[in-house]
Parts: sequence; structure tokens; C-alpha cells
Amino acid sequence: MTGAIMFRNLASLAACVACAVLTVAGAARAQDAESEGWGLSGEIGAVTDYQYRGYSLSGGDGAIQGGLTLDAPHGFYFGIWGSRIEEYGVGPDGDGARIEIDLSVGRAFSAAGWDWDIALLRYGYPDGTDVDYFEVPVSAARTAGAFTTTLGVEYAPSQDNLGGEDNLYLYIGGDYAPERWPVAVNARIGREDGAFADGKIDWMVGLARDIGPVSLTLQYTDSDGPGASSAVVGGLSLGF
Repeated sequence: MTGAIMFRNLASLAACVACAVLTVAGAARAQDAESEGWGLSGEIGAVTDYQYRGYSLSGGDGAIQGGLTLDAPHGFYFGIWGSRIEEYGVGPDGDGARIEIDLSVGRAFSAAGWDWDIALLRYGYPDGTDVDYFEVPVSAARTAGAFTTTLGVEYAPSQDNLGGEDNLYLYIGGDYAPERWPVAVNARIGREDGAFADGKIDWMVGLARDIGPVSLTLQYTDSDGPGASSAVVGGLSLGF
């Protein structure tokens, strides 16, 4: 299976890495009191196309998605997230995964004027054969007025299910949400190289609006990767 085909069927997962936590733990110690209690939150919704890094993981069809997050003291959290996907990882029995289930453990905190999120994620594909893998995502966001800048890196170390290769994805995103505007504007561009792509660039621009616990999104996505095609994706979710 080529890297492009494998990438088409990958699902997004969140992640945390211990070495990165140790690197910034000293600076973040003063912010430990930000999340002192336990809490449970979640969301359920649907998208017209499950797009991930410029490729459709649902075969261009709609997908039901949802997740739960358990917040723990000092910014730690545990999460589970799932989505319908196009059949992936077909084995000798002729069956493959039709859902993606991602498990994550991470920590969110503030340090040096940035909001950090560091996690360890497991991308899981029940009934798929030799396709589960781990990834380490780290992101840092900073807000100035109505504009938020986010920088991120998502690294998958070399693993058997990635053909013995690693994978690196770098991105930068921006969100502009003035209070007087009825919608927020967001954009993102990323570059991926390794097991899933060879120097691929993908990008997204979109609009978002929250109406109480309901979130509405409309995005245009595209990529220069092999076999990729642009898409306009609508989404609706309910948070609780």
C-alpha cells in the first residue's frame, strides 16, 4: 500500500509526550493551579466529509463524529474520539475498519505567554489489520485581541504499522473572531513528510459560529498531495 493510500485512510488523533512535558514543566509550574478539579465534557456532531490534512478519510461521504474528555487536576486530561471512515486496513478475512477510535492522554497549560497542549495519541481502527499507530502532537497558541495564532507539530515515531518509518507534520493556523462579527474566520497551512507523504502541503480556510452549545462550521480544504482534491465541508456539533 502506498503512503498516499495509507494517508487517505488515517484518522486524526491527539497526543502527549513525556519528554516535552519535562522540557516545559519548570516554566509551567506557576500555572498548575489553572485546572485543579475533575470535569467531564463532550461533543457529538456530523460533517459532510471527514477531511484530514487535505484528504478525505470518509470517501467523500458524511460522517458522524463524537468524543469525551475527562479533565484532571493540573491540566491533565484523558480523551476518546470516534468517527465513521471509509473501510481501511482490510485483512485476509476481507474485512477492514469502518470506524476510527482515538485514545489520548495529555496536558494543557500556560507558559511563557503561550497556551500549550502536549499529548500522546493512539489512532485505533477496530477490525483493521496492522494499521493502529501512535503519534505525539504538541501545539502552542497565543491570543492578541481578536486574533489567535497556533503553531503545531505532530510526530509519529518509527513503528511497524508505519512500515518502519516515522512521520512529521508541521502547521501554523490563525483564528480571527471580533466580538462584533457574526462568525469567526480561520485558516491553516501544514507540511507533511515521512510515512504518509513526501513533502505534501495542505491548507484550509473556513468560517465558524457558536450558538449556545451548538457549533457550525464551513471550510474549504485542499492539498497538493497525490490523488487529493479540494472540498467544501460543512459541520454541526453539540457540546455538553
